[in-house]
Formats: sequence, C-alpha cells, structure tokens
Amino acid sequence: QFLRVTKQYLPHVARLCLISTFLEDGIRMWFQWSEQRDYIDGTWNCGYFLASTFVVINLFGQLSGCILVLSRNFVQYACFGLFGIIALQTLAYSILWDLKFLMR
Repeated sequence: QFLRVTKQYLPHVARLCLISTFLEDGIRMWFQWSEQRDYIDGTWNCGYFLASTFVVINLFGQLSGCILVLSRNFVQYACFGLFGIIALQTLAYSILWDLKFLMR
C-alpha cells in the first residue's frame, strides 16, 4: 500500500539524493563567493578575473546540471557536465594528490 502511494515520488527523491552533493556545493559557492575566488587566486596566482571565472563555471555548471537531472531533460549531457566539474575541481583544488581526501 505504501509503495503504491509513494511510487510516483520515489524517482524524484532518488535523483535528488544522487545530486545533493552538487546542489550543496553550488549553493555554497554562491554564498562563499569571495572565499572561493580568493582561494583559487591564492593557490594558482591567476588573478581575480580568472579565479572568478572558475567560480562561475563551477557554480553554473553544478546548478544547471542539477536542474537538468531533476527535470529529466538532457540527463546524459548533464551527467557528463557534472563529471567534468568533478575533474575540474580535482585539478584546481589539488585533490588528486591528497590521498586522505581521496580515500574518504
């Protein structure tokens, strides 16, 4: 009986659970804009413009990917975009060399 009632909502909840990390990270980028920009600028010495561009790409890449997955539009492309954001962040934040973080 419970499954019959909730059957139509479960796919949406499952998609929300799968993209929740990207959604949280995108919202955090919005609220911590200057900290993210300053970190990238300080780490790579690339200037405020390139650091801001990086944050914008991350912010809109993650939020648009989440919206597309939740709305079931272009899901395959949205997943590729979110995977690209993961690759970009791995290089930008030097996560690739942090074994402790990778093991988590």
